[in-house]
Amino acid sequence: MTATLITGIAELTTNDDDLGTLTDAALVLAGSRVAWVGPASRAPVADTRVDVEGRAVLPGWVDSHTHLVFAGDRSAEFAARLAGRPYDAGGIAVTVGATRSASDDVLAATLRRLVREAVSQGTTCLETKTGYGLTVADETRAARLASEHVDEVTFLGAHVVPTGWSVDDYVGLVCGEMLDAVAPYVRWADVFCERGAFDADASREVLTAAAKAGLGLRVHGNQLGPGPGVLLAVEHGAASVDHCTYLTESDMDALANSDTVATLLPACDLSTRQPLPDARALLDAGATVALASNCNPGSSYTTSMAFCVTTAVLQLGMTVEEAVRAATWGGARALRRESGEGAVGVLRPGARADVHVLDAPSAAHLAYRPGVPLTHAVWRDGRRVR
Repeated sequence: MTATLITGIAELTTNDDDLGTLTDAALVLAGSRVAWVGPASRAPVADTRVDVEGRAVLPGWVDSHTHLVFAGDRSAEFAARLAGRPYDAGGIAVTVGATRSASDDVLAATLRRLVREAVSQGTTCLETKTGYGLTVADETRAARLASEHVDEVTFLGAHVVPTGWSVDDYVGLVCGEMLDAVAPYVRWADVFCERGAFDADASREVLTAAAKAGLGLRVHGNQLGPGPGVLLAVEHGAASVDHCTYLTESDMDALANSDTVATLLPACDLSTRQPLPDARALLDAGATVALASNCNPGSSYTTSMAFCVTTAVLQLGMTVEEAVRAATWGGARALRRESGEGAVGVLRPGARADVHVLDAPSAAHLAYRPGVPLTHAVWRDGRRVR
């Protein structure tokens, strides 16, 4: 097994409570794992040595919420929204039609392109969802293709109710034949608990069926207005509830007193001209916060986690340290991958060797130099990919 020493690190963010943030640091990668972390002066000998010459090093971004299995373009919808049309869930149907018509090769090519784009910017662990097929065959195809290209796959058959279906009949399909078909390819199930999508009763039915099938749970909630999504997620022990744009005091208390992560998607809120979530209040209440890109063709067509971090610092009231942690450890926690052997979002012995080197001396430059591409080098699962 070849060992690589990365040295010359001006600032090393580990997200490990014992190690903290180190200066003048080094780390050793052995195979797919981190083997050693500590002061550069005490670094062990390794087979190869990479001097990053005073740059900052972070764990790779963990993007815990994306929708990468799609075809088509919704730039006209985006332009209309900028001209004043409000965002609603209805535009999803446009992507559903294009995705159903696309070949496997077209969908896989889009997946590969977006994964490459994300990795080139420091994202080393990716989740993605189904949800643009909404038939048994198309949801299963999406789950299968996603499982070949990303780390974590989520079943989102309960995205919207497709044309020609009643809510009751479609929820029955999602909870029965569709769930059975996608289960071999996915680890998670999600539901869009929102006006124009699924109400509390329908969402509860989906979550109950998914849990019975052995899947972990996630919820899209409280994006377009106050609603039951957060409380439903906490009630069912969901790993995360995502969006969290409109929260009541009860919602915040529930999140702070649960293991459910509040995943914020600021690029989506900017694109849809929604209010930004109150990250400061969530953190002060004691909730665990993650940041994710929500990359999708309708409401957040970006793979840039750095943009999300910058936005969180400059507009959501988070410190740089909080935002970086939310985009790494927070995302890992939302995927239940932050602890144990092969953990992501952390840099400590035994963690997966996912390393993001910035072309800057500290993580503060992510917000200090907004919009400037700062990724210098990336290791994913122990292999240098940039």
